[in-house]
Amino acid sequence: MFTSFKGFDLIDKYQKAKKAKKDNKRSNKAKLIKILFVVAVSLILWFLPSDSFGIENLTAIEQRVIAIFAFAVLMWILEAIPSWATSMMVVVLLLVTCSDGGLDFLTEGGDAAVIGKTIKYKSLMACFADPIIMLFIGGFVLAIAATKSGLDSVLAKALLKPFGTQSKFVLLGFLLVTAIFSMFLSNTATAAMMLTFLTPVLKALPADGKGKIALAMAIPVAANIGGIGTPIGTPPNAIALKALNTSIEDGGLGLNIGFGDWMMFMLPFTILLIFIGWFILVKMFPFKAKTIELDIKGENKKDWRSTLVKITFIITILLWMTDKVTGLNANVVAMIPVGIFCATGIITRNDLSEINWSVLWMVAGGFALGVALNESGLAAHMINSIPFDSWAPLLVIIGSGLICYLLSNFISNTATAALLVPILAVIGKGMGSALAPLGGVSALLIGIAIAASLAMILPISTPPNALAHATGMIEQKDMVKTGIIMGVIGLILGYTMLIILGSFGII
Repeated sequence: MFTSFKGFDLIDKYQKAKKAKKDNKRSNKAKLIKILFVVAVSLILWFLPSDSFGIENLTAIEQRVIAIFAFAVLMWILEAIPSWATSMMVVVLLLVTCSDGGLDFLTEGGDAAVIGKTIKYKSLMACFADPIIMLFIGGFVLAIAATKSGLDSVLAKALLKPFGTQSKFVLLGFLLVTAIFSMFLSNTATAAMMLTFLTPVLKALPADGKGKIALAMAIPVAANIGGIGTPIGTPPNAIALKALNTSIEDGGLGLNIGFGDWMMFMLPFTILLIFIGWFILVKMFPFKAKTIELDIKGENKKDWRSTLVKITFIITILLWMTDKVTGLNANVVAMIPVGIFCATGIITRNDLSEINWSVLWMVAGGFALGVALNESGLAAHMINSIPFDSWAPLLVIIGSGLICYLLSNFISNTATAALLVPILAVIGKGMGSALAPLGGVSALLIGIAIAASLAMILPISTPPNALAHATGMIEQKDMVKTGIIMGVIGLILGYTMLIILGSFGII
């Protein structure tokens, strides 16, 4: 009855404002505690005696990179400050304390062997114009142009029609279509393209349902996993296959695993993982409604601008699919629509403000961390300090996969595979028959390719993760939870499959 009182709405507003202020105070206090904790841990790692890390001849710069790495990881996980702000801090800290353009008293003078190898400041700054960043920009511009022309609505309707209107089957449709594209296209290009189709579907869903999270998460899950299915799906596959197929005379293993051989066991594995991913997403982020009435708004415009968008879209997709024939890199292809749309006025200055620049900054910070790990020599130093040759065969196979998985969540999966595969190929060759009951060297090296592709716990882990995070539908905790579950299941199934097939001599 009190709600009928004339001034009730004012009292209600006051109480809500008071509660919001109190909650905000608590939130700020919690954030401050998180920041102080992260800073404390980072400073401890910064000033610890270098021999505490168990890495022989660890240099001062490498130790600083470890401290900054810990700072970044903890900040990204705890979200004390926005992810993009953490990335910016990473770049600044690396530039000031670890680069050849940094503070002289930190990077010069004294024993060069103790200080270590500085990181090129140009390499760190170049992360903001990394080719993958250009691909992101191309993907964003393509999505904006597709929305303006109504192409996104047309494509979304066409692709999802076979999967009906049941919410869970629409989700399955996104997973399967994305995974198939990712087997033959760059996973980043696939994610950029699929997010274009996803936008009108997200608009058709209830604003307060969890189903939006499931659909947005479907893109990185399927794009990352889909690449496992073919030898060309992702660079780690090619790196592992090269080491396995190079002739013995040239220092390789001479196993001659072909395209069809790879797909024979990896395609069923990929499909199984996609269906597992579907089950997990449906359970974790249930749809509010059992059906999605795909009343996707947006008309198919007929003017010359819309026609040009459609032609450019088709050409871009074809060029992404035929990069091996044309020689055009996927990142270069992404800039073609940018040039065409900007030159013809389809994309205006105002449209460019719609690009999610904070995501680009966040990704650039992740790249900078990878540059620091590689250029300082820390990544190679850490890998070389691991006594793989003294480990038991099972520990070598499983342990190398876990190391690859952990590293790939924070630096490029290609860089991780490139670091691990040559070392493990030599170790595997040296262990000879000891690895045979566990799948041999094939299980060891193909396991690295699988582990690298399964790393997707953070927005900076892979470009598809970053693109999905840019939708604003996914909180970092949702990505971490999904990524860990998919990673654990994928690693268990992957290594079980490799050990069984390898022990029977199938691979």
